[in-house]
Amino acid sequence: MHRDFSGEEAGRTGGATAERMDPTSARSPDFYPPTTRRRVLDWLLGGSFAAVLVAVVYPILRFVSPPRVPEASTRQVEVGPANDPDFLAKGYKIVRFGADPVIVLRAGEGDFRAFSATCTHLDCIVEYQRDNRRIWCNCHNGEYDLHGRNVGGPPPRPLDAYRVDLVAAAGGGATVVVTRT
Repeated sequence: MHRDFSGEEAGRTGGATAERMDPTSARSPDFYPPTTRRRVLDWLLGGSFAAVLVAVVYPILRFVSPPRVPEASTRQVEVGPANDPDFLAKGYKIVRFGADPVIVLRAGEGDFRAFSATCTHLDCIVEYQRDNRRIWCNCHNGEYDLHGRNVGGPPPRPLDAYRVDLVAAAGGGATVVVTRT
């Protein structure tokens, strides 16, 4: 049975005219479906799922894409005086050369050497053992000689070398200057 809601019968049903049945009408109460508990729960669960997805995916994407570090615009760094307490006590000093750490060794009186301070195995920071006369990485017991060559452990290649100059400073002392080669 088909009912026609026009004319007199439309008046009895509360005025369900063609205007009310049009879902594009701005005044239409049927344009938005009724809000039910199920619809609210669907929105909450969907929003929670999206939040968890973002909380998991965003850190992974940040980890996979490394940060952009500008290249050092300088070709040399002044390390400090040749009689620096670090050189006298430990025999070495680690300085920043742009974004890279550099280890500067005092191999003897007036003999300074500089190498990249990151191990070629897993990028750990190396240190100088003056008693053993070696550069040592404590992560996996990697060893380098005083020329930066790998002589023991897992490092696959030598350390990158830097040029070291002693520059006369005011007052009679010498300043250690490291230059990228």
